[in-house]
This record gives sequence, C-alpha cells and structure tokens, in this order.
Amino acid sequence: MKINILTLFPGIIEGVFKESILYRAIQKGILEINIINIRDFALDKHHTCDDAPYGGGPGMVLKIEPIIAAYEGLDETGLTILLTPQGQVFNHKMAKELSKEKTLSFICGHYEGIDERVKELIVNMEVSIGDYVTTGGEIPCLSMIDAIVRLIPGVVGNYDSIKEDSFYEAVLDHPHYTRPAEFRGLMVPDVLLSGNHEQIKKWRRIQALEKTGFVRPDILERLNMSKEAEKSLKK
Repeated sequence: MKINILTLFPGIIEGVFKESILYRAIQKGILEINIINIRDFALDKHHTCDDAPYGGGPGMVLKIEPIIAAYEGLDETGLTILLTPQGQVFNHKMAKELSKEKTLSFICGHYEGIDERVKELIVNMEVSIGDYVTTGGEIPCLSMIDAIVRLIPGVVGNYDSIKEDSFYEAVLDHPHYTRPAEFRGLMVPDVLLSGNHEQIKKWRRIQALEKTGFVRPDILERLNMSKEAEKSLKK
C-alpha cells in the first residue's frame, strides 16, 4: 500500500514510521509513506496556508490553493480522505475495507477547518476518529493508518493474532495472561492452565461477551448469540 499524507506539520508524522510494526512494514516493502508539506506549495514567500473566513467569525481557514497544488503533484492519489470532526466515525469495519486499497491519500485538517471547495474537488471520504476535537488531523490520521496497515497480510508477524483483537468479530477482546501463574496473590484462571482447549475457547468467548456487555452494551445488542452463550452470559 502507498499512503500520501498532506500536512502542515510533517514533524508530527515522521517519527511514527521509524518505530515498531509500521517501520517493519516499510522495511518489508509492504508499505510506502509519502509525507507532503502543504506549506511548500503556498503562493507567497511567507508560506501562508490559512486566511480569515468569509462572513467573519473566529479562527482561520485552510486555503484551497496550496492543498490542491500539493494534491495535484502526487503521482497517484487513490482514495482521498479528509480528517475532520464532521466526518463519519472511523471503526474496525472501515479499517478492513480501507486495508484493501492500493493507495490512500490523507489530508490533515487544521484551525477552524478547510475551504469547502477542497472537499468538492478532491475528497472521497470525510472521517472522524470520535466525537471530540483534536488540534489537527495528524494524530487522527496516524491512528487510522496504524489500524488499517496492521490488517494487511504480512505486516503483523502472526496474522491469526489479529482475529483475537477487539471488534474483529464485533465483540471486545477476552482477558490475557502470561507467566507467572501467581503474582501478589492474583492467580491465572485455572481453565487457562488446564490444557483443555475446548474449555479455554468457551471461557474466552464468555469473557469477551461479558466484557462487551459491561463496557459496550450497544455492541452486544446487535449480536446474534447462541442460546448457550446467552444463558452463560446471563448467569
């Protein structure tokens, strides 16, 4: 996958791709990252990329010319996503769909917003990472990229481990334990030490449903649980 990131603050972006799984994906040739500084395409010597909004009001608005110039300089654009609090909320289902794309282009919004004509000309999707506002689109962009790229085969060492993630099967993840079996009086559940894989699988499923019921009951209401799972959960 090739990912283009149009931003006013490339320094926020760069360090993330020098560590951990995203860095290894780049080293393997699975991922290519292209960071574009929008200021490089400003029309004046001061590299101005924002201006006062027409109609008045507080704050500044990102200008259209530098963004369009930066975008039109890309070799390939693919699906173009604008990070904005006004967008549809990002989730695991969206991450799975986007992980199938060959090229993605992200535009990181800032200030009071972006000239609306940018959306009309080049944006395919407007996406938010939740019902809150960050200082800019860079951190939401990185969050999306991390969630998307790890779903590409070959990025995570053991791809089967992804299937255990929260939201992969519409429920939250089950609890995890490792050595030692006892720490300060807290014990690993006996079933996990039993070697009975069928019982372990059942326990993990019930624990996942229980966690989902307490933390995200809205998700649980949409599930079609087996009668056995429903009975165990109620108990």
